[in-house]
Amino acid sequence: MNPYFEIAYAAASEQLCFFTGTGFSKAVSSNVAPSWQSLLETMCSFVPNGTRLSSELFPASGKNPLPLEEAAQVIQIELSHIGVSLHAKIAELISNIQLAGDNSEVLSFIRDRSFDVISTNYDKLFEQLIGSGKCHSIAPGLPVPRVFSPIRVYHVHGSVDSPEQMVVTSDDYFRFLNQDSYFSRKLSTILHEKTVVILGYSLGDTNLKTILSDYKGFSKKNAIGANIFFISRDKVAQHIKDYYSHSFGIRVLDQLPIGEFFRHIRMQMSAAEACVPSSGENIEKVLYQNHDFKDDYLRVESSFFEITAAISAAGLSINSAKVVSLIGQIIEKKRGFTNDYGAWNQYAHLARWLLHLGASLELRGTSIEAAFLEATLRSMTTMASTTRIGYSWHAHSAWANGWPNIFASNRALIREHIEKNTTWPDALAVVRSA
Repeated sequence: MNPYFEIAYAAASEQLCFFTGTGFSKAVSSNVAPSWQSLLETMCSFVPNGTRLSSELFPASGKNPLPLEEAAQVIQIELSHIGVSLHAKIAELISNIQLAGDNSEVLSFIRDRSFDVISTNYDKLFEQLIGSGKCHSIAPGLPVPRVFSPIRVYHVHGSVDSPEQMVVTSDDYFRFLNQDSYFSRKLSTILHEKTVVILGYSLGDTNLKTILSDYKGFSKKNAIGANIFFISRDKVAQHIKDYYSHSFGIRVLDQLPIGEFFRHIRMQMSAAEACVPSSGENIEKVLYQNHDFKDDYLRVESSFFEITAAISAAGLSINSAKVVSLIGQIIEKKRGFTNDYGAWNQYAHLARWLLHLGASLELRGTSIEAAFLEATLRSMTTMASTTRIGYSWHAHSAWANGWPNIFASNRALIREHIEKNTTWPDALAVVRSA
């Protein structure tokens, strides 16, 4: 499945949340927003003998002697000796940062949409993008608005509007990690209920890892497809992608600047908006009113992606008896279509449908495992890497290109099944390629 369509579908159904970190602020401010370390280095300049302190905490060569939150604690102690608040100084500096550069793609997407934003940034650049009066900015130490707003920005580490509540030092982090706050509960709820896109962030934050690990356990237990996307400007090695998916249920989209990411989503919005009303209604009819999807609809490649997106938007477990039965019937229908005369496009559709399942749900041990493997065997033994009568070259291209995007656990599952049940060289070459 096109992951951009999946995210666009979440946006169209008002089930989308952005999780923004420093990289997002840097992108929309033309790199004026500082990194966490450069911010702390600047704070050292307010300390007597600050140059020496900065060189000790952040040596030009070698590893920093302390984690950044502990370095911040040291700087706060030094500033307290001269009656200066580290939090106030940070808020003063951050408050002066403004939007800069070409943010047209971001602006084009967020205009007239409803979504949530979870941010660990102190700045209010996202609010500047949206415009005053069009969103709620929510941070610790400030009243939580009770009226509805289409866009809600949750500053879980505090914001410049309430400097004393900002999570900066090791003491702040300890307090944040060990209290059951409105913001920690809100973050956990959103991870469980919405499609989350991580922008400009890393997985180094201990609190984030804890919450994502909790979500991963929940998604495995309830067989919910991975609904978290990690957007990386740089190329990410395959073993790192496998780590993200295995440990946190995250799908990585790499080599993707933030502006380009929003352009891809915006290009999918018309199609997503067109199918949301009907697909949600149709899922209800098929699952609970004994209706069936028409063959003409299932012959269209996008139908399966619309169906699975609607299932996810409805909060249904793909491991429930009704959903498993439905997906099994749909896959079997698609297999049948490959027997039609001249239906070579159906072979490629089937391959891409199976790839989508393999990239969004860990299948081992689920009720759909057997049906998935049977269909995969059929798909892989009717494909060929070269033009060959009776075999699909397009299906082979789909498997070869999409194979790295499947969860590592699913690649292992498929590899075991293919090696056990066929000697077809093109199938074996794909499953042994990564």
